[in-house]
Amino acid sequence: MKNGYVVRVTGLFLIGMSLVLTSGCGYKNKPIPPQRVVPEPISDLLYTVDDKGVQLSWSYPVKTIKGSALDDISSFELYRAEIPLEDYCGTCPVPFGEPMELDGGAPVDGKVRRKATYESSLLLPGYKYFFKVRSRSSWWADSADSNIITFVWFKPAAAPEGVTVTPGDHEVTLQWQPVTSHTDGSTVEMAMKYQVLRSDGGKKFERLGEPVAATEFVDRQVVNGVRYFYTIQSMMVLDDNLVNGGISTDVAVTPIDLAPPLPPLGITVIKTGVGVKVFWDKSDAADLGGYLVYRRAANRDSYEQIGKVEPEYTLFVDSKAGGSVRYYYAITAFDQATPPNESDKSREATARH
Repeated sequence: MKNGYVVRVTGLFLIGMSLVLTSGCGYKNKPIPPQRVVPEPISDLLYTVDDKGVQLSWSYPVKTIKGSALDDISSFELYRAEIPLEDYCGTCPVPFGEPMELDGGAPVDGKVRRKATYESSLLLPGYKYFFKVRSRSSWWADSADSNIITFVWFKPAAAPEGVTVTPGDHEVTLQWQPVTSHTDGSTVEMAMKYQVLRSDGGKKFERLGEPVAATEFVDRQVVNGVRYFYTIQSMMVLDDNLVNGGISTDVAVTPIDLAPPLPPLGITVIKTGVGVKVFWDKSDAADLGGYLVYRRAANRDSYEQIGKVEPEYTLFVDSKAGGSVRYYYAITAFDQATPPNESDKSREATARH
């Protein structure tokens, strides 16, 4: 009886100890952060290179992945990988190393979204570099990876010079001098290509198409009357890679409308008691600015402009046409361009007697 009692007590004691050991307040695994505190991924990681190295920039996240506002970014984690070109494998995983921790802060400075920047001059010629970045709102809440940027590092080519722009009708033509030297003045031995970049406001430049080998580019994706800014970046061709070089000084241009409307049709002239009335058919030009009325005497070959008519009207009264002189009339249409484009003169017409 006593032995059985001791066994039962011992069993209860072991069970109790097991519960104490498995129900402690600590934990072994990192907790999963709630989605309301995880920053949205950075999507605008950008880079520029010069003869000193690379400059990275990106925008602070301002929202979580659930859409709520972020008050603070505690830090950024910057990942970097470098691979000798002869060892690079396009289908292999990128061997990113341990991240570098960078200071964070408030995502917004007043009303302006903040930009983070990082510069590195420790680059090796003939290496392909990769960078990505994450943000962290607290020690357990990391964002997903940003977009990955990559480039090959060599002593960069100089920036293109002599950039000129010629405005046209719904197009802009750019020309520049070929780049033949590095930023240190040494001769470039590689083939060159050029990337055209455009901005609508002079700040954020975006690439236009693929790099070109020529030193001329025609941009036909423009709107007349809008001011555009352009820069050209030089690129050395190394096997299947492009090595970014210098960027030219930006130039501004406004494409202009050079196409006039068609001449008006249906010219009719009638003598009345208040003067000679001239009628015509309404122009169907989308950017019609109005009409100009011309007159010549029967004994003259040249016309004189005698009136200007708003685009909603197709009638002009010549109250000064008197006496026995026979007059001939012609009408032109003009558009809203600056300066306006004027059509050829319509067929001439005169009043029947």
